[in-house]
Amino acid sequence: MIYRKIGIAVAVVLILGFLGYYFIGRAIWSNNINISGESKEIFISGGASFEDVVNILKDSSIIKSEATFRTAASLMRYNKEKVPAGRYEILSNWSNQQLISKLRSGNQDAQKVVINNIRTIYDLAGKAARYFETDSIGFLTYLKNPTISAGLGYTQDDFLTMVIPNTYEMFWTTTPEKFVARMKKEHDTFWTEERENKIKQHNLDKKQAYIVASIVEKESNYDPERATIAGVYLNRLKAGEKLQADPTVVFAIGDFNIQRVLYSHLETDSPYNTYKYTGLPPGPICMPSITSLEAVINADKHEYMFFCAKADNSGIHVFAKDYSSHLKNAEAFANWLNSLNIK
Repeated sequence: MIYRKIGIAVAVVLILGFLGYYFIGRAIWSNNINISGESKEIFISGGASFEDVVNILKDSSIIKSEATFRTAASLMRYNKEKVPAGRYEILSNWSNQQLISKLRSGNQDAQKVVINNIRTIYDLAGKAARYFETDSIGFLTYLKNPTISAGLGYTQDDFLTMVIPNTYEMFWTTTPEKFVARMKKEHDTFWTEERENKIKQHNLDKKQAYIVASIVEKESNYDPERATIAGVYLNRLKAGEKLQADPTVVFAIGDFNIQRVLYSHLETDSPYNTYKYTGLPPGPICMPSITSLEAVINADKHEYMFFCAKADNSGIHVFAKDYSSHLKNAEAFANWLNSLNIK
């Protein structure tokens, strides 16, 4: 009789063990992802708790079963550890084990960060906030810190010349400090010895070349003529002539919706107004594209001292070597604008 009881007890234990193993295995190894596409991203902020993660997964409708996720997390001790922050891409075919392993490891996924089409440090802070955990105020506070810019060899006016436009891979948790360090590294990589030697032939340093490129960027959207425009500005700098660049006046005014620069605008008293002051402005008027930077680095050698938009809708410019020829071009363009009632 006693052996029979022992046999029953053993059988019960084995059955319970099997059921436990089955349910534990199901909790850990079965697919528990509920997304329609191949993947979905989640963001876990610094200082988040395990419960915050559960809420993120539920609110994003990523997991099918909260209970099995919690069971697997407990078995894998994810709910008893500090939760690593980051941006994580969750794949649709993952089990709880794969999901928790990813989140627990802190091995977050990088993202593509597009840095371009920026006019000011304020714009840069705003764009950075789209990609990183730190908000725009946090970025702006760091970028506007004169100690930071001075420590890298820049002023607040020319700090933007350190940032080369491109698409970078960076983590969502990248801090303003690490972002600036990355931009400085990319800047140093861009300015090869060959490029530096070329701008030295134009009597420019890297900051000055960037500033000229920023003006070229706003003068023309037509890539084939940008090197010619750059050559005009280099000729004017060499001759000691004012640049008289309309985009610098627009920047000085701060109204970027101006369709036509008027004589009254030229009286704006600002170091960025190149109709009033000789030489380059103290900083760039935008972040130039790589095309504009290369246009300055490889500027055309010619004798043009002036250029003016053509009197049509092409966006192309006409160039002149002397002032009288330029006046004719400018008059034709002004008459065309008048005919369109653009004021």
